[in-house]
Amino acid sequence: MEMNKNEVESQDYNPFKHRQVKKPNSDIRSLANLLKASLGSGILAIPLAFANSGWGVGIVGTVIIAFICTHCVHIFVAVSRKCCKAVRKPLLSYAETCEVAVAIGPKKLRPLASAARVFAEFSLLFTYIGVCCIFTVLIADSVKQLLDRYVSGYILPVEYYCLILIVPLCILVQIRYLKWLAPLSLTANILLVATFLICLYYIFKDEIKVSDKRVVGYPSRFPAFLSTVIFAMEGIGVVMPVENNMKKPEHFLGCPSVLSIAMTFIMVLYAILGLFGYFRYGDDLKGSITLNLPLDAWPAICGKAFIAISIFLTYPLHFYVVLDVLTKYAEPIIKEKYRNLAQVFGRILVVCFCGGIGIALPMLEQIINIVGAVFYSILGLIIPGVIETVNRWDNLGKYNWILWKNMLIVLFGVCSLISGLIVTIFDIIEKLNKKTV
Repeated sequence: MEMNKNEVESQDYNPFKHRQVKKPNSDIRSLANLLKASLGSGILAIPLAFANSGWGVGIVGTVIIAFICTHCVHIFVAVSRKCCKAVRKPLLSYAETCEVAVAIGPKKLRPLASAARVFAEFSLLFTYIGVCCIFTVLIADSVKQLLDRYVSGYILPVEYYCLILIVPLCILVQIRYLKWLAPLSLTANILLVATFLICLYYIFKDEIKVSDKRVVGYPSRFPAFLSTVIFAMEGIGVVMPVENNMKKPEHFLGCPSVLSIAMTFIMVLYAILGLFGYFRYGDDLKGSITLNLPLDAWPAICGKAFIAISIFLTYPLHFYVVLDVLTKYAEPIIKEKYRNLAQVFGRILVVCFCGGIGIALPMLEQIINIVGAVFYSILGLIIPGVIETVNRWDNLGKYNWILWKNMLIVLFGVCSLISGLIVTIFDIIEKLNKKTV
């Protein structure tokens, strides 16, 4: 009887009314933040995804993946709200949602609640370490292209540029507070939009030839397409912070909603850029479409410079997620008088680690595929599918349709992970063999 009473009380609890956010965001600002999370450097890799899949499969695949990603965000936020009611808390983070969902789920799984939180936190950690590696290589590639063209007397391998970049990045990441990063993020967004417009200018500048472009690509390259689109489209790591800081969080889900509007816009934009980017550059596409721009005209030069500066300024924002997780686990075991020093050297070590991966593996396309295939598949597909199943174990719908649906989502995530990883490993081996020949 006591249990039933608690259940009734938890259902009466409205987490939205208990949230105390100092400066809550409007629906428009929340929409902008959600768009900013998904419209990062990943959008510049979408044309390469279409080159791997063919333009017909690319359009259909982008729509399907957008739908699946949107659904996974939807079910995860819905579960988070149920968990808030269950534990009578106004808001929960991504990792906390995983912990509570397991803690109030089937009795046999409840001892795994802490492990679920730790797994979610370290999935976030490795995802954003991967993103920082991608940023390092993308900046290095862009700078190398420009300097090779205009300072031809000092042509260096891209690995050297990754090494040189470590120094300014180590200085930049010493900024510890998000509010101080706001001006950098604003500048980065303006430069990213300018880069995007420059890319569109070069795509549509001359007549586009379609006849020699494949409608359906080689099946062996489909996993690379999946990995790139999942990497570009997934922004689930910032979904909970966006929803938790909304003035009217009830507007995040539903139809029309902040989520549905944002993901529809992203899907259309990705399909257009992927389609026409592939039509323009075909199989010559590189890890970022900016690397395909010419080097003999000032708009293209600006585009390459803008993307390098934009990614450089965005780096500390993604780095913040990495440090947030590491700090949580490191602080309790470090004496208070050494914590400030530990922060400084900890940030330097992480930048050096990401730079080291860039030096060891300076292959932009392949790192994007690894991060998309492994980490974003886990964060954006596998975890939401598992967590909703656990949370709704007592009521899985008629014929257990929720269980079957989530099994398909998890299977899709696992297949994307395994196939994308295998194809990328073979790509890396092939590239390394070419270098040694």
